[in-house]
Amino acid sequence: MTVQRARPVAGEGEAGAAAISMRGVVKRFGAFTAVDGLDLDVPAGSCLGLLGPNGAGKSTTMRMLTAQAIPDEGSIRVLGFEVPAQSKRARAAMGVVPQQDNLDEELTARENLEVFAHLYRVPRRERARAVDEALAIAHLTGRQGTKVDDLSGGMRRRLLIARGLVHRPALVLLDEPTVGLDPQVRAELWGLIDGLRSRGTTVLMSTHYIEEAERLADACALMSHGRVIARGAPAELVAEYAGELVVEHHGPPDRLTEVERAARGAGLPTRRTGPSVSVLKAETIPPSLEDELGPDGVRRASSLEDVFVVLTGERVE
Repeated sequence: MTVQRARPVAGEGEAGAAAISMRGVVKRFGAFTAVDGLDLDVPAGSCLGLLGPNGAGKSTTMRMLTAQAIPDEGSIRVLGFEVPAQSKRARAAMGVVPQQDNLDEELTARENLEVFAHLYRVPRRERARAVDEALAIAHLTGRQGTKVDDLSGGMRRRLLIARGLVHRPALVLLDEPTVGLDPQVRAELWGLIDGLRSRGTTVLMSTHYIEEAERLADACALMSHGRVIARGAPAELVAEYAGELVVEHHGPPDRLTEVERAARGAGLPTRRTGPSVSVLKAETIPPSLEDELGPDGVRRASSLEDVFVVLTGERVE
């Protein structure tokens, strides 16, 4: 018997429709505004990377989508449901993978999933198959009888994702899914997340790893100080704001200031990173400016990190 996927209300979840819609959302904590007039749409069936440094408002945004935090202003709709007014119905149709590991360490991998399948009201006759499918997706079938306390960090993270998928949600929220993991384990989880996208599950993933967003997301929304400052496919953002090539110049502060002044005088964006200055859109540098900048520059391909630093002045770490 096939496990039924949680479905949004009629008229929602169709191709191109917004699985998530946020309009003018504001969230304050005392005098601090964590989210400041946020507008955000996530089309059904897409993977959107919410990208930004710590403190940009990503986790607060995630918490408002699940009604763990209540907005002070604005409106939120998730899978056609108003949040927080209809948050219970919205939560039933979405999967949530938190940043913090909150698995029950005394239970086995399978028992953790069985508990959540029950909580999400997967029909009893379908529950075993649902748990089997979630274990298979997370590549944990062979460790289903292992207590969580005996699983590696990477296995625990995969189990967190499996737990968020056990009821076959229409939408999955991933809050910093690979934070603190080594590169090999991170790459394994990328494959798992990419599999969700390929099956048509809507994914909203917050991350501060540039490569993660470039690799997995259909589109990225770059956040800074509680606002989305740019949005588009990773390649489109790079082409618009950074161009094809970057030339990096190293040297003493006076030399770097000269490079910045010359590049900006020609209308080219620059980014300062420690002992270097990068000139973006370097493919458009005229010969006269090349002579002025000097021969000490190192050319490389532009990246999404270049875009973020140019737009915000912040480095994503």
